Amino acid sequence: MADRPWESIAPAGDREYFALASFLPLKRYRKIPAFLRLAEQVVTQLRTSGGLIGFSFRVKFLSRTFYTLSVWEDERALMDFVAGNPHVGTMQTLGPHMGPTRFVQWTVRGPGVPPPWREALRRLEEK
Repeated sequence: MADRPWESIAPAGDREYFALASFLPLKRYRKIPAFLRLAEQVVTQLRTSGGLIGFSFRVKFLSRTFYTLSVWEDERALMDFVAGNPHVGTMQTLGPHMGPTRFVQWTVRGPGVPPPWREALRRLEEK
């Protein structure tokens, strides 16, 4: 397992934020290099996205599974990111090579940022 540590983009105040966790399984090992290459482009996009508080990734190479965890000012900021490039192009490119994905959203107060991975994983499993 490999984790990309939480990267803070903006400070979290004492208010509610929009958290998102995702589970992204690849069908084949040979797609891992392409996934990682495209993910780095998405990281560049994340760092310049309005409304992002912070993000982290978790990778389990042996099971070909990837997880994301991010916190946003609101759902609109997240949707703007999702609809932008390179994210939208990455999803179109990788979509046929992914197994069933899962996404879960919840609110978190500023002092709870970043949310713990154990909470994100629990929420994904309950979905």
